[in-house]
Formats: sequence, C-alpha cells, structure tokens
Amino acid sequence: MPSAATSEIVEGIVIEEGASLWGDALRRLAKNRLALFGLITLSAIAFVALITPAIAPYPYDAQDLEYGAQSPNAEHWLGTDRLGRDLLSRLMYGGRISLMVGFAATAVSLLVGVLYGAAAGYFGGRLDSFMMRIVDIMYALPFTIFVIILMVFFGKNIILLFLAIGAVEWLTMARIVRGQVRSLKEKEFVEAAVAMGLPSHTILTRHLIPNALGPIIVYATLTIPNVMLLEAFLSFLGLGVQAPMSSWGLLIREGQEQMEEFPWLLIYPSIALSLTLFSLNFLGDGLRDALDPRASKD
Repeated sequence: MPSAATSEIVEGIVIEEGASLWGDALRRLAKNRLALFGLITLSAIAFVALITPAIAPYPYDAQDLEYGAQSPNAEHWLGTDRLGRDLLSRLMYGGRISLMVGFAATAVSLLVGVLYGAAAGYFGGRLDSFMMRIVDIMYALPFTIFVIILMVFFGKNIILLFLAIGAVEWLTMARIVRGQVRSLKEKEFVEAAVAMGLPSHTILTRHLIPNALGPIIVYATLTIPNVMLLEAFLSFLGLGVQAPMSSWGLLIREGQEQMEEFPWLLIYPSIALSLTLFSLNFLGDGLRDALDPRASKD
C-alpha cells in the first residue's frame, strides 16, 4: 500500500486515493535534510561549472610569471600558482572537467551495464551463466591498473578517459540490473507481454528496464563519485587530464607538490572535490531510502 494518500468522502464512504510511487518517493526525499543539502549543493556546483566561461575572472591558462605564486588577495580571491595562474579560475574550469568526466563515464557504464545485465537476467540459462562468468573474471582484474593500461596503450586524451573509466565501472550495475530483471520477468505483466507475442527487445526496453529504474538511478548517483575519485587518482598519477587543462585531481596533484610552501593550492581543490563527493553520496543515500518500497508508512 502507498504510504501517502488523499481522502475523499462519497455518500458517507471514505475513499482513499493512493499516491504514485514517484510522487511518494519525492515526498520522502523532501524530508531528508542531508539529501536536500546534497541536491542543492550539487546543483549549485553544476550551475557554476556550466556558466564558468562567462563568470571566470581569468582564462584557466593565463600566466603571469612575474607575479608568481601569491596567497589569496583582493585581485586573486584564492591566490595564484607558481606560473601566476589564478586558482579560482582553474578551480572553476577544473570543476567542469571533473563533473564532465563523472557524468559522461557514468553514462557509459549505465549504457553497458543496464543492457548487459538486462539481457543476462531475461534470457537466463547458459547465456546468463556465460555472461556472468565474464563479469566475474573482469571483477578479478585490478580496475585501476586496467584503466592505466588502456590510457598508456591508446594514448592520453579526454574522450578516452571517459571510455576507459566507463569500461570498468559497469560491472556492478550489470549485476544489479540482472537481479532486478530476474525477479521482474516472473510477474504477470511480463507474462502478458510474452503471450501477446511482443519481441524480446520490446519487453526489455518497455517493460523490464523501466520497472528497474529505481535501483538504477540510486546506483548511478553513487557511481559518479567513484568515477570522479578514479579520475582524480589518475590525474594525480599524471595519466588523467593533461596540462594546461585542469581538473580537481590535477590541481590536487600540483598542490601536493607545493603544499608546504603554498598550502592554498592544495586546500581549495580538496575542499571542492570533497564537498562534491559528500553531496553526491548524501543524495544517493536519500534516493535509496526514498525509492525503497519497504519504507515505513508515515
């Protein structure tokens, strides 16, 4: 039964109209303060990243070697690095790259994981066993080393970074979707679709996958911070975003090299990355609770 309902009295009889699943989930999400904090903060960060070219005080690669590294001041609110580049501008442009990597690589992992897991769960049998053994083998490989090998073998560029990270982040999504599809394919609406002679791809795309969207959305919000951390780690190793472009991971690496002399170069990128990751995790936890059909009634 739904946890929220509207009541209507007709000829002395109280009729309750149940709330929809998504409406009920939004209502529960609105009551979760941490999730709302994460949503508002993430929206603000994404909005700033979107309009960065219009509001950034300086180009991200503008250098002033004579000015050099300066602590935060009226002209450069977050200070500058050794090359005289404005840290606030590089932080804003770096946010665009980090968020783009996070969302784009997550989209790649969603596309692969959802289709792979749905096919394995629906067809079952030997095909399911074979497909999931492939997943088990890939799980045994060290993800970071696998991405590094791809980056070294195919070269360093931003598009390959999306594909390389997405190529190792789809495995858990495939397992989640497979489990959801296996439980849903025994339902009456799927049996009715089969009896009507609908092709398998139609049943998958119009009936099974849409009904598994709750767990997919939740896991997607939790995948984005994992992807951003992996990008930061690769940039820290020098295998991610390449200069003169900037990402939060690259800025943290540069700040770590100079943290004793110029600590602000490490502090501000670390705060930006941590705040974004916390916001994503808060939002993901809130969505998980809001979309849980076993949530307690209010």
